Amino acid sequence: MKKVLVCKEMDPLETRVALIPDDIKKLTAMGFEFQVVSGAGLKSGFADDAYTAAGAKIISKEEDGYDSSEIIVRIMKPKSTKGMKKDTFHISYMDPFNEKDLLNEFASNGLQAVSLEMIPRSTIAQKMDVQSSQTSLAGYVAVVNAAAKLPKILPMMVTPAGTINPARVFIIGVGVAGLQAIATAKRLGARVDAFDTRPVVEEQVKSLGASFVKIDLGEMGQTAQGYAKELTPEQIAKQKEAQAKVCERSNIVITTAKVFGRKAPRLIEKNVLDRMMPGSIVVDMAVSTGGNVEGSKLFENVVTENGVTIMSGDLLERQVPFDASKMFSGNITAFLTHFYNKESKEFEVRLEDDIMKGCLLTQGGQIIHERFKDAK
Repeated sequence: MKKVLVCKEMDPLETRVALIPDDIKKLTAMGFEFQVVSGAGLKSGFADDAYTAAGAKIISKEEDGYDSSEIIVRIMKPKSTKGMKKDTFHISYMDPFNEKDLLNEFASNGLQAVSLEMIPRSTIAQKMDVQSSQTSLAGYVAVVNAAAKLPKILPMMVTPAGTINPARVFIIGVGVAGLQAIATAKRLGARVDAFDTRPVVEEQVKSLGASFVKIDLGEMGQTAQGYAKELTPEQIAKQKEAQAKVCERSNIVITTAKVFGRKAPRLIEKNVLDRMMPGSIVVDMAVSTGGNVEGSKLFENVVTENGVTIMSGDLLERQVPFDASKMFSGNITAFLTHFYNKESKEFEVRLEDDIMKGCLLTQGGQIIHERFKDAK
């Protein structure tokens, strides 16, 4: 397999493209062949001419490329697999925990579906990890958005008219997004506090110049994939109580607490929002999975009765599509290169490889991934 179709995203809110011209040029030199749907890269700053110059053929719509493609690459999951030929290798986000019907459709049509979310979090797979590359940008955008909305500046300023104290920013959840949010807020001059249920991140927080909020929750830790373990109801209650005190004195609060494959924990409730200062900003980066903040809405800003703004923090990487596409494309390029046999000049589906084993969901008319075999 070496014939690749790059799709134009169907969601009107999606601004990214799965592969950029520079990476297509590199892959073409290796032996890959590309078709790109016209306009696929326009929203992220890449014209059709750039793809043609990189060696790709431009087609009017993705269905025109199904018969002549062996690999299909896109960002978001497709609405349907109709028209895709048997054994096609499809790469995208799949949301496998919530899209059982789509997963079964891939299997019944004999397609091979890779879920980018399921790429293992290992050292060798790090360069293919779209979750990390995209959420890192989202963490940056979350701070910039909040700063633009906040009715005060972030840095300390000493002027003849008086001294302005730095804004206080509280980051809840110190994964990739949280770390980037901390770094961005510090660069903008804010005073930053951060908390995570994994004590191992305290050193990383301090290395970025932020203060780590210590809350004794008993036994905590992370999964083998590097995600925070789900807390017990008692631990969540204790965390909420301690966090509330920090929220009260913060100008910006950013929540990033997602539990992979599960509903996001509710960390900030109305009684906490009611105690926050008017004009404060809360960015909920887990809103698409149920939300960390009571009252948050997907793609909407909500203002509480006491003047606190709750901002939707979902898919913020779409606001910086040029760089988001560049990073996403780099991840896909690393994946394609890893499984490319330079001698035969073919992309190989090697299930003995832990990376492929971890992310390939369907093959040979069946759901083959252990976590989703019983999907009905």
